[in-house]
Amino acid sequence: MASVAFHTLGCKVNHYETEAIWQLFSNAGYTRESFEKKADVYVINTCTVTNTGDKKSRQVIRRAIRNNPDAVICVTGCYAQTSPAEVMAIPGVDIVVGTSDRIKMLDYIKQYQKEREPINGVNNIMKARVYEELDVPSFTDRTRASLKIQEGCNNFCTFCIIPWARGLMRSREPQEVVDQAQKLVDAGYKEIVLTGIHTGGYGEDMKDYNFAMLLRELDEKVIGLKRIRISSIEASQITDEVIEVLNRSNKVVRHLHIPLQSGSNSVLKRMRRKYSMEMFSNRIEKLKKAMPGLAITSDVIVGFPGETEEEFMETFNFIKDHQFSELHVFPFSKRTGTPAAIMDGQVDEEVKNERVHRLIALSDQLAKQYASQFENEVLEVIPEDRYKEAPESGLYEGYTDNYLKVVFPATEEMIGKLVKVKIDKPGYPYNEGQFVRVLEEGQIRLTS
Repeated sequence: MASVAFHTLGCKVNHYETEAIWQLFSNAGYTRESFEKKADVYVINTCTVTNTGDKKSRQVIRRAIRNNPDAVICVTGCYAQTSPAEVMAIPGVDIVVGTSDRIKMLDYIKQYQKEREPINGVNNIMKARVYEELDVPSFTDRTRASLKIQEGCNNFCTFCIIPWARGLMRSREPQEVVDQAQKLVDAGYKEIVLTGIHTGGYGEDMKDYNFAMLLRELDEKVIGLKRIRISSIEASQITDEVIEVLNRSNKVVRHLHIPLQSGSNSVLKRMRRKYSMEMFSNRIEKLKKAMPGLAITSDVIVGFPGETEEEFMETFNFIKDHQFSELHVFPFSKRTGTPAAIMDGQVDEEVKNERVHRLIALSDQLAKQYASQFENEVLEVIPEDRYKEAPESGLYEGYTDNYLKVVFPATEEMIGKLVKVKIDKPGYPYNEGQFVRVLEEGQIRLTS
């Protein structure tokens, strides 16, 4: 029986797609090997969001070739899409497929085994207009399932290569999304994470349908679903209709990831972002009214070309004033092929690092402040795994709906269930809690 091994670089969408590609191989009778072992086929799902992503992708491709020089080496994903010639030039690469036509991978393997000629299966992604259906009935993660609802992005921010790697916005058919959500719940998942390249843009390419309507359908039609999490949504996509759905739903969780990138209007203009700070501020205020206790996490790019100390402080103060609950902070890195890479006023690396550290310190402080509101409160947690820092302690870790990581005493059979936990000791990166009870059919007793 033939074996396949996978390595995924980059974002959650790539991880989702690797699971989908594995389903194709599994249905064709392949067994799955770990990447470090010897396999007949290696599939490397690449990332190109930064120049470092390209470099890491090349390193992993070479590692697969070393693992088994006789194996068929398939390279897919964003780096394969934007630089197929570069990938084909690596000695030992046999098949290159971009960010579409993954379904043809198995045919390409058969063709390669017969003809022994390298295959470049990369198409012009800018011409793709239809969402490529890739079904994932289950995940290696036992507690949360990702559900990809759209592909591509029309924004062309000046720092970003992704539209060239993923193409323009295309949404998955609403019925397909609802059907797959139901399958995932039937397979035992309580929480579904809606994901995509530009998730909140869902429906922008459709007539008379939008993201708010999809959320409403998932909320009303998927039987047994407990939590809907949105992986990321742009401020410009948080319409009053979306806020209305969030306000009424008891399934959409109290956590939104809203990329800020910068808190300065002048920087946002240079980035070609589609909102102003006034608009962002207005959306946050409306959201917090609609969802009391809401956690807002965000991405911030520090040291974008031309960023002055004043512009950086605008960002710093905006984040502080609006009480974000956690930040992902990135120093600006030049992405070859984007307008920002050749802009004047590139910021010195030392200045960037110093600003990154200031924002990370602020993020830690805000995360602790946010968690402290929930001291002595009883929240719902889905235990995911044993506590990684002390696996033998009888402690487990999981997330509340508002994305607080909680460590508390539990048992193996609680994994993936909804349980009530009292927060004893709030903190960051995790909170300590006490198990209260299980919210499931068939009670589980905690043996002391």
